Amino acid sequence: MDEGIIVITTTETKEDAEKLANEIIESKLGTCVQIGGPVSSIYRWHGKIARATEYHLQIKTIKPKFKDIDELVRNIHPYEVPEVIAIPIVDGSMTYLNWLRDELK
Repeated sequence: MDEGIIVITTTETKEDAEKLANEIIESKLGTCVQIGGPVSSIYRWHGKIARATEYHLQIKTIKPKFKDIDELVRNIHPYEVPEVIAIPIVDGSMTYLNWLRDELK
C-alpha cells in the first residue's frame, strides 16, 4: 500500500500558492492542497538572516508522487531554492487514507 505523505512548500504570494495548488490538483499529484498564511519566515540566505512574508502549502499525496511534485514545484516556483519537503503520515483515519490513495490512482 502506498504510504501517505504531506509535502510542504512556501510561496511569496497567495497567487503563486494558488497557481501551484491548481497545477498539483489538476495533474493528480495530490488530493488536497491547503494554503495558509500569510506567515512570517526568518531564515539564513547567502550568509545573512532574511525575513519574508510567505504562504504555506500542505500537499496531501502518496510517496510515489513526491518526485513529480518536486519537479513541478522547481519548474514553476519563482524562488531560486524552493522548500520541498515530505513528512510521512504515520497514522490516520483509514477512510481518509483510502480516499487519498484511491484519488491518485
